[in-house]
Amino acid sequence: MSAQTDTLPPAFPAEPLKDNDADRLRIVPARRTGQWTAAVAVIILLALALNSVIRNDAFQWDVVGDYFTTTAVLRGLGLTLWLTALVMVLGFALGTLLAVLRLSANRVLQAVGWGYVWLFRSTPILVQLLFWFNIGALYPEILGVRTVNLLGPVTVAVIGLTLHEAAYAAEVVRGGILSVERGQLEAAQSLGLGPWRRLYRIVLPQAMRSIVPPAGNMLIGTLKGTSIVSIIAVQDLLYSVQLVYHRTYQVIPLLLVATLWYVVVTSLLSIGQHYVERYYARGTGDAR
Repeated sequence: MSAQTDTLPPAFPAEPLKDNDADRLRIVPARRTGQWTAAVAVIILLALALNSVIRNDAFQWDVVGDYFTTTAVLRGLGLTLWLTALVMVLGFALGTLLAVLRLSANRVLQAVGWGYVWLFRSTPILVQLLFWFNIGALYPEILGVRTVNLLGPVTVAVIGLTLHEAAYAAEVVRGGILSVERGQLEAAQSLGLGPWRRLYRIVLPQAMRSIVPPAGNMLIGTLKGTSIVSIIAVQDLLYSVQLVYHRTYQVIPLLLVATLWYVVVTSLLSIGQHYVERYYARGTGDAR
């Protein structure tokens, strides 16, 4: 046994390390050759794609620059932004009410809220817009008022998009309310706060941390989804550029004009969403 022990190397060096031996103990980071190779390949491919887009004469970038800030395009952009803002405000107002109905202890109110969400999430938005656009054919009169030509294209767009967005907003708000700890509600109830005061003073401020991220996604989705109203001749951004290229036959550059404006606006909304999320994440350690 002692003979075997004598052949084992010592656990520690017999004498202390010298200064010139410190390099042997330096920690060397692992080489990630595969990752760097993949990164370089991706950069090269992106550069080639970007170069092909910029130098391809078929995109007609000079035409894009000419029409990018024309009055017709900016008017369509303004209507798109107005429609998006109005639909989001009305949609979340109605969605909050629906969320409260779904969380109510009353079975009838629960059924009404659930039925609304089920119906409007089950039907395509284009079908809903076409139904509202042809409401005069379905109901020629409502309460003695003739509905033929009663609703213009913009009004139909607001009604259709709002009712559609409210169904999704209801689930977003309901998820945010359910994320609030039960103890917060019990504490508010013990202070004698009524149901509505508990909702907007205690529940909703805390639920906003869970509501803001999906609400931001809904906002961006609504902005892009408003392009569907061009089917009912609402002169939004897409319809405005369509009117131009139907006259000039410059389809690609005019579509690029609309695309670039959507990219610019959605990028600005994403930046705003980031700061709103940071605001509601204060004190939680998640603000970044």
